[in-house]
Amino acid sequence: MFQLEEKIWFWALIIIPVIVLLYILLQIWKRHAQKKFATGRLLNKLSPNRSLFKSILKLIVLCLAFASLSIALVNPKVGTSLETVKREGVDIVFAVDVSRSMLAEDIAPNRLEKSKQLVTQIVNNLASDRVGIIAYAGTAFPQLPITTDYASAKMFLQNMNTEMLSSQGTAINEAIELAKTYYNDEEQTNRVLIIISDGEDHSEAAAAVAEEASEEGIRIFTIGVGTTKGGPIPIKRNGIVLNYKKDNQGETVITKLDENTLKTIADEANGTYINGQNTNEVIEEISEILLKMDKKEFEAKQFADFKDQFQWFLGLAILLLFLDIFLLERKTEWLKKLNLFNENL
Repeated sequence: MFQLEEKIWFWALIIIPVIVLLYILLQIWKRHAQKKFATGRLLNKLSPNRSLFKSILKLIVLCLAFASLSIALVNPKVGTSLETVKREGVDIVFAVDVSRSMLAEDIAPNRLEKSKQLVTQIVNNLASDRVGIIAYAGTAFPQLPITTDYASAKMFLQNMNTEMLSSQGTAINEAIELAKTYYNDEEQTNRVLIIISDGEDHSEAAAAVAEEASEEGIRIFTIGVGTTKGGPIPIKRNGIVLNYKKDNQGETVITKLDENTLKTIADEANGTYINGQNTNEVIEEISEILLKMDKKEFEAKQFADFKDQFQWFLGLAILLLFLDIFLLERKTEWLKKLNLFNENL
């Protein structure tokens, strides 16, 4: 495991394309100036040891030196040992709707991206809780098992899209059934399932399955994403809207937020329905709910004793700078034999 202490210094890498650009401009100017002075054949006789390869090699060495110096300033750290720590928290499973209706743009930028933003912000506000992620449309698919690795959770979340499941629809009941398998402690009382969806469930089993989940100690909170007025489902290519989804009669499909379904599911599982339009309100309400819940103690492993590694990159940068200073642009005997770039012609 590694950490980057000062990521802002990655901006120093901008100097590398600047150096390359200056080198190209200098070579163009030198060639233009040399043509005024003499022909190429005469220049080869006057300065037979000129080497294009050596000048390019010096440029590469200089760029590598600045890259190493930039990484040294970032100061990467490596975790040298794992330690077991005890934490108290709640197990939270996020079930994110990835059906095509989530592409509707009645809420900016669209329902799916809004869902990702909501889950990301909730995760950012967690302390020691464990999280898991489920994607569902016509079927449910496990994305991430229960973990304390929030970085992985956010990475998996960002990769979710409407093409990841071929079976379309909104089978909330299957997401609830799959969530039941996420909790590994039968005596656990702090099980939370947060369903983020537009509520357009095409099955009637969700409420019954939610009631069963409640009997197993799972509280379900639903977050509605979209508007009751609704909107069309765009069909895009390269970010450009080509058309809108149509039904069998050729009419444009208007998908609407079904709050009643989401409220019913939440009520059956001792939870609450939350409208997801205002991100800050959602975060505050979820935080208050989690704060009042009983916390479970569990063990987790994490990297400890992070050690600085900047000295290796700093040493490499100094070595490369010295090499660049003593690396001449003139040909050496071995280079003449190689005859790179046909320089003797």
